[in-house]
Order: sequence, then structure tokens, then C-alpha cells
Amino acid sequence: MSEPTFRGLGASAPVADVLAAQRIETPFEIQGRVLPDALAGQDVLAKAPTGSGKTLAFGIPLVERVDPNGATPAALVLVPTRELAAQVGEVLEPLAAARGLRVATAYGGVGLYDQAKKADRSHLLVATPGRLEDLANRKMLSLSGVSILVLDEADRMLDMGFQPQVDRIVRRLPQDRQTMFFSATLDGEVGRLARSYTNDPAHHEANPGDETVQEVDHRFVQVTPETKVQTLIDMLNEGDHHSLVFVRTRRGADRLLAKLRERGVPAVAMHGDMTQSARERAWERFESGKARTLVATDVAARGLDLDSISHVINFDPPEDNKGYVHRVGRTGRAGRSGIGVTLVTRDQQADVSRIAARLDLQDEFTSSGMAVAPPRLVYTSRRGRGRRGW
Repeated sequence: MSEPTFRGLGASAPVADVLAAQRIETPFEIQGRVLPDALAGQDVLAKAPTGSGKTLAFGIPLVERVDPNGATPAALVLVPTRELAAQVGEVLEPLAAARGLRVATAYGGVGLYDQAKKADRSHLLVATPGRLEDLANRKMLSLSGVSILVLDEADRMLDMGFQPQVDRIVRRLPQDRQTMFFSATLDGEVGRLARSYTNDPAHHEANPGDETVQEVDHRFVQVTPETKVQTLIDMLNEGDHHSLVFVRTRRGADRLLAKLRERGVPAVAMHGDMTQSARERAWERFESGKARTLVATDVAARGLDLDSISHVINFDPPEDNKGYVHRVGRTGRAGRSGIGVTLVTRDQQADVSRIAARLDLQDEFTSSGMAVAPPRLVYTSRRGRGRRGW
């Protein structure tokens, strides 16, 4: 059986030609699953991790279904971060131009009035919840013409506390609309929210049942507080590659960046305390290769999309297996190989070993010379509901 094509899935010739010019010719799994339903106007619930190709899975239906002569904005894409808004906008622009459509982005940290003017004239609007609600409350933008809503990285929007804003934005939209909901998980509150926003949706999942990143070489390295920074520097100096280094806190990012620069490592940082212009400068230096190491917190890195990231290094280990997958999923994307490294001090070994066990990475963990900790024993308190781990 021949491989599917974008034209075969329903994309028009102008859109397929733009993709071909970018050497994008074979649809990824999530694109092949979502496109027929989305192009037909059906609501969609899609479980898809970062790097699975979901932007085109909703982007192609947007540009195909929006009328260039209709109301503006006609399609709204909500995303959790400024960086993701900019990246989604960049993906949509050439596709939209092929159909005579305009794309705008709206996020905090830049001029309000110029942004509002462009947003109001756009056919496709990519926005963060906070800035979009601000524009709507100031009556600088009407959402009454929106016929398609996309929620991208919906789980992270909830993690970042955006649900109240998203709820209020959705209430401003016409009820008669198409809604596409993309998330790395559809469990718990995320699933409840997805069902409340959609109407008889088609369900799709990329790599169902896969809980870890398959195309990644997972490594765990035992360190001490004294050797941790030098171990990281040695890894960064091993080759000419883009590395994304995760830390837990904003202050931790600044401290590590200072140590790397002191030792001659060209690096930049990205976290929530930085201004938008500073974040954009850091991203430009990293993307261009002027600085091949980006130190970031979990929230700041959400949605960053750069195919050349070959190494993800957990300088500070993630809190749980979900965090591990979100982080390491920045490499080994779309069939490419990558390397995920976690630095582990003695007092972190038990927690990291449990993450490894949940992701079936016990062999990788023990090959470093560290032992997998036994599972936690859990009992129910005699006083009632309390659950306590031993």
C-alpha cells in the first residue's frame, strides 16, 4: 500500500505545493488521523505530544475551511506561551498566503494597539489566553466571527492556570463552531474540559499506549553537587550540537547560565522573569547557532520547536514521569534520533529511579551503576481519606 499524501487526505493543490516546497510530503501519523475529520468540519479530540506534527494537523484544515472574504478573525488558535504562538504563526503564514488569508499573533510583552489592529484584520489568529482576553475586554477585538477554535497544548494551559481565561474566551465564541482540542494527555481534568468544549468529537491518538520517547537514547549519570556543573560542561563540549538544559527554577537558570559563561560555554537562558524582547533575543541566538545551549525552566520551554535539538539534559531532574516525557520529547522528534540525559545526585536517586521504572527505563538507569528503588508502599490512614507514601 502506498503512503498517504496531503492531497490524498484532502489538502488543496496550493497548500500541498507549499508543503512540497518545504520538503514536507509525507504526513505524520497524527496528521493522517486528524485531517479527514478536521477537513470535514468535525470536532476533534487529539492526544498528541510536542513534535508529533500536530500544528499541520490543525493548520491545514484552518486554511482550507476559512473563507478569505468572510468575517475576521474567523479561526482562533489558543496556545499557552508566547514562543509557541510565534512558532505556530510562522507555520501557518505560508499556508495561509497560498489561500489568500492573513495570520496574526497576539501575546503579552509587545505593543497592544498595533497588535490589536493586526489581530482584528486577520483571518487566522494565534493567541495566548491572557492577551486575547485583554483585547476582548477592551473591545479592541471581536470574536463573534470565529467559526473554528483550536486549543493547542491544552494540558499545559491548565497547568499554567489559564482555565478561567479560556472558559471566558470560549463563552464569547459562537456556539455553532468547529473545535479542535490537542493535548499530550486527555486524562482527568483535561479530558473533562475537552468534552465540555467539543460536540460529538472524533478521537485520535498518536502512538497510542506509548508513554515515553522511542527515538531517544536515554541516559542517567551519577554526579555529586561538586561535579555536577563540570559534568554538564563536558557533555556540552563533546560535539557541535544544540542542547536544551532543564532546571527547576528561574533563579537556577540564571545561576547556571552565569557558571557556563564563566567557563566559556556560549549559552542563553529562558524563563518567566525575562522580558519578551530578552526572550526573543535568546531564542534567536539559540536558533541561529550563535549559542548552542539553552537553559530553560519547564514553563518557558513549553512549545519550543527546533528540529536540530539533539540533546535534552535534565540538570535538575523532573518531578515525575509526565515531566520527563515533556522535557525529553524536545528531541527525538518526528522519527529523528536524540539523546536525553538526566544528572542524578545521591539524594535524588530514589525519586529518579521510580520515574525510570514507570517509563520502563530500568535498564538504562541501572547501567549507570545506580539501583532502582523499590516502589512506595501506600496505606490508607485509619482516620479516613489521607494517603501517605513510605
